[in-house]
Amino acid sequence: MSSHKIVVQKYGGATLADAEKVKSVAKRIMQLHRSGIRVVAVVSAMGKTTNQLIDLAKQVSHRPHMRELDMLLTAGERISMSLLSMALNDLGCPAISFTGSQAGILTDDAHFNAQIIDVKAFRVEQALNENKVVILAGFQGVSPNTKEITTLGRGGSDISAVSMANFLKAERCEVLKDVAGVFSADPKLEPKAKLLPELSYQQLEDMTTWGAQVLNHRSVKLASEKSVAIFVGSASDEKEEGTTVSTNSTGLAPQNAIAINSFAKIFEVELKEESFESFQIFLQKNQMGYVQLLSQQGKKIFITAPDETLQAIENYDKNNPCYAVLSPKLSSVSVTFSNSPQLEDEQNCLKMMKSDGLEFLHQIKSNLGLHFVVPSDSRIRAISALHKLCVS
Repeated sequence: MSSHKIVVQKYGGATLADAEKVKSVAKRIMQLHRSGIRVVAVVSAMGKTTNQLIDLAKQVSHRPHMRELDMLLTAGERISMSLLSMALNDLGCPAISFTGSQAGILTDDAHFNAQIIDVKAFRVEQALNENKVVILAGFQGVSPNTKEITTLGRGGSDISAVSMANFLKAERCEVLKDVAGVFSADPKLEPKAKLLPELSYQQLEDMTTWGAQVLNHRSVKLASEKSVAIFVGSASDEKEEGTTVSTNSTGLAPQNAIAINSFAKIFEVELKEESFESFQIFLQKNQMGYVQLLSQQGKKIFITAPDETLQAIENYDKNNPCYAVLSPKLSSVSVTFSNSPQLEDEQNCLKMMKSDGLEFLHQIKSNLGLHFVVPSDSRIRAISALHKLCVS
């Protein structure tokens, strides 16, 4: 590779929602390219395209086959990549688009939630050496074993971007969105949410594992393992400060609640056997997708997953031999701390919830967080109550 600096940028679906936004992104990339930076832009599907394609699939199949669903969904990113490449070439900026398989994103055999096992992005390197901007379809790869197209799960374009940044030894991976960076809560749910200028990988991993939608939690873990520098900022305003993610964050107090995050939908499920792995295998065999395990106590588990997977789990034959859904109308509300939470932190959380008349059904502790399972109808109130810990 040339000694030129390389930057990998990832553009979310909202930043590419229509033709004008695509052209706006193209202008930003062109300016960066003309400054001497070599650019790989990883793109998501435009706007709500992925959800629309899933809805379309449901109209023709009550339980779409996972292999065929992957074939359908990867079309969304292909639309984005080709349109963005067209816009760049029209600006006089040489660009070429690649699908995940063309770019050498190699995955395991799983559909709908594949894991990247290797990156052999030789065509990407060649295009960069030819002074072209590379537009990469995120969220997708290919299994070298089955030769099938695969997808990486919700938010998989983040994983594509971090993996490519690691392969290319890029200076940084920029995740560019329709918000200014990472906030102390979802600004759409909490008006007092504030921008967090810097975070550690571990802090952001806890946040994203427990509901923050700014990045896919697997991408944050990968960035941490490979020391890929991450910047999260606005796609429309280059002057925004944004959020820098690195090994250590120095801008936070030694012990402080830094963010409140939430899953809108989680299920309490009782397994007929204690093996979560057997439950996951059962779901895969029945084309129901993958779930994220949040907590397990014996045969009772708390899980979350994309809406389509949770719906399939709930609608499946109630007399099946593997599981029973005990409660589908639950949410999680989580507090991520700058360091491991202490007894005083737990007491403060309970005090805030009690002062607002809130009750929780289950409590979970992680390395940097305290997590509460609450009825879905009290989720917003719980976010607001606990967010007071972040601004006090």
